[in-house]
Amino acid sequence: MRTHDPRCHAHPGAGESARLVYFGRVDENTTASRTQAPGAADGEFGYRGKRLGLPEDGTNSLAPTGRRLVALMIDWVLSSVIALSFLGRGDLNSPGTSLGTLAVFAAMNLLLVSTIGWTVGKRVMGLRVVSVTHASLTPLAVLVRTFLLCLVIPPAIYDRDGRGFHDKAVGTAVVRA
Repeated sequence: MRTHDPRCHAHPGAGESARLVYFGRVDENTTASRTQAPGAADGEFGYRGKRLGLPEDGTNSLAPTGRRLVALMIDWVLSSVIALSFLGRGDLNSPGTSLGTLAVFAAMNLLLVSTIGWTVGKRVMGLRVVSVTHASLTPLAVLVRTFLLCLVIPPAIYDRDGRGFHDKAVGTAVVRA
């Protein structure tokens, strides 16, 4: 029996015949007899969105991270422009302008996502927010999602499907439109 090597982890398999992976390299000659976390090496995971019942490609498939980030940047820049136009004399780094930008960003997300399912940035990038647990987005889900989104940390914590905690917490996903 092998001792535990901290550089490796077991991938799902059939008990004693599970493969070990060392920094991304598969070692087919070793065995593992411990409980394994659900993983990706042998097709059990499938593709991003499979667990949610979403297609692999095309319309309604999970949106790629890059497109979501570009949509976020578009929304943030638009929020900054709106906040500066109302606050007028501050610069972008002043606390008032930053809070104003955050308030506009939150209001934009609340209003647009709850009514039409996307923000301006998401629309430009061909994305929309959908519920994966209900027939449609609920106002409470959009409110909680927006609050968590504005905290910044929850969107940075994501699952193996690439959904941020803000989406996972309320049963939503950003998909291709």
